[in-house]
Amino acid sequence: MSTDAGAVERAPIRSGAVYALLLGLGALDAAGYSLIAPVLPGLAAQTGAGATAMGMLVAMFPLGMVAGFALGGVVVQRSSPAQLVLVGLLLVAAGSLGFVFGTGLAVFAVSRLVMGLGSGCLWLGITFATLAAWPGQEYVCMSRIYAAYSAGGLLGPLLGAIQGVRGPFAAYLALVLLAVAPVLTLRLPASTGAFTTDRRALRSPGFRAAGVGIAFAVMSLGTLEGVLPLHFGTRLGQSQIGAMYAATSVLVAVAGVVAARWQPRRVLLASTVLVVAGFAAAGASSAVPVWIAALAIAGAGIGLANTGATGVLLDAVPAQRIVTAMVLWSQIGILGYLLAPLLGGPVADAFGYGAVAAVVALMATGLVATLVRRNRA
Repeated sequence: MSTDAGAVERAPIRSGAVYALLLGLGALDAAGYSLIAPVLPGLAAQTGAGATAMGMLVAMFPLGMVAGFALGGVVVQRSSPAQLVLVGLLLVAAGSLGFVFGTGLAVFAVSRLVMGLGSGCLWLGITFATLAAWPGQEYVCMSRIYAAYSAGGLLGPLLGAIQGVRGPFAAYLALVLLAVAPVLTLRLPASTGAFTTDRRALRSPGFRAAGVGIAFAVMSLGTLEGVLPLHFGTRLGQSQIGAMYAATSVLVAVAGVVAARWQPRRVLLASTVLVVAGFAAAGASSAVPVWIAALAIAGAGIGLANTGATGVLLDAVPAQRIVTAMVLWSQIGILGYLLAPLLGGPVADAFGYGAVAAVVALMATGLVATLVRRNRA
């Protein structure tokens, strides 16, 4: 009888409908990241803030995510990933309300922090639901989750292209609330006992390489979304920036899917060249066609970096002992998103947007050195 009950309990999470829901939730979560990019010039005009202040506003989201990862790591071992996803959705909705009804920079900063806290919970809920449901197929299934996140990177700029500050966040809030109903009906097996921790893995060369790799990937994304939009705003309107970022997200998704066919270490090495070259060209130029081409190059590099870093992590840590490693790896990655505007904003103010690529290049150099040491080990 217990065997039959277990089979019934596992069946829903393996269904195509539930998998589609997880993919949709990933896209929705990612839209919350990229939603801010086209809105930044309007926020700067409304509040009178410069690149440094806008960079700090963008940094509030990843700061909240770091706390969300810590919270999610505890919940996923004591409860269901479905409950963690629900908590994440409600927090994201609460943060979105601040942009709909708020007016001051302080309100926007707190709201973005709350959205980040919810996003951290969403990411871990989606990830552990996927790992639990498809054991032995973790890399393939997670690559599809990343593709969904890339699709969300397309949705975010499209929502952000709605004029004003309130409009984009009101539209996003509506989508988040729509997602609550299917999540309430979602039945997942409890994660307690399914995943454990292995702190020894944190000292392995493979985990270090994976950590630096995801930091580089997400720092690149943070630079793209949190610093460069102000540069593009000198020649383009909000809708045009949204369209350009949406097109870039398509390339991120395609590159991420294709990268799964290659060895993760080589994928990461290739990504460093593409991202740094793309950002250097975008920051140094004021021509729109150059911006489009440069973002295409950088977007492909970001897609490669995401997939490559994930592959290195899954090679280094068995999925059933990955809780601590996944939480810390996610926190390291989002710290890259936090550092991007905090470093890139002041650099852009002081030296111009052409110098922003140098910040990313420093991280790329560290990644290459780490991969070389791992290969020797």
